[in-house]
Amino acid sequence: MKTELTTRLKQAGRWGGLLTVGIAYAVLSHRAAASLKPDLLGALVALAPLLGLAFMLAWRSQQRALMLALSLAACVVIYGFRNWLVAHYNWVFLLQHAGAYALLCAAFGKTLRRGGTPMISRFASIVHGSLTPALARYTRAATWAWAFYFGATAGLSLLLFWLAPVAVWSMFANLLGMPLLGLMFVAEYAARCYVLPAADRAGPLAAIRAYRQATSEDRARRP
Repeated sequence: MKTELTTRLKQAGRWGGLLTVGIAYAVLSHRAAASLKPDLLGALVALAPLLGLAFMLAWRSQQRALMLALSLAACVVIYGFRNWLVAHYNWVFLLQHAGAYALLCAAFGKTLRRGGTPMISRFASIVHGSLTPALARYTRAATWAWAFYFGATAGLSLLLFWLAPVAVWSMFANLLGMPLLGLMFVAEYAARCYVLPAADRAGPLAAIRAYRQATSEDRARRP
């Protein structure tokens, strides 16, 4: 009992920490993007996720020393272009936001091709094993819904960046991104509860665990 409680507290602390970091970065990103006086700190905020991802992948690489050296060299090159980056770092924010959602749209959409296994169906099979016909139909429709959501978000991001003041775009991309994603999760879960019997439902945490397992399996298959 104690062990289970400790595990849950650790998980809650981990999720709470990630949520706090996410909110803090969203606020910093909005302030940097909407600033009337771009500076080096704003450029560093914009580049932080890309640099963090680069160093994480380098650390996990089988050629760690080489990849870390290349990442450090890239940092030196970026520093050499710091003046240009300070003047244009909103494009980095746009690339991260619209690019990430476009990639997610493509990842979900390509699983909907004939003969493929829809993304949500794959997650459901990890949780439930074999899928009932109703669950198979629902998970295909849910995959379509998520692909549309990701694609629409990427498209709206590009449209606002082009047509609206940068502060309006930043509010949508940086401040509303997490709440809108959370709302999408709630809406999809509500639809699941309405459409499917209790035996075919899985909570959001089970879906997240299934996603992590699927990601680990994909990584294990790579040479």
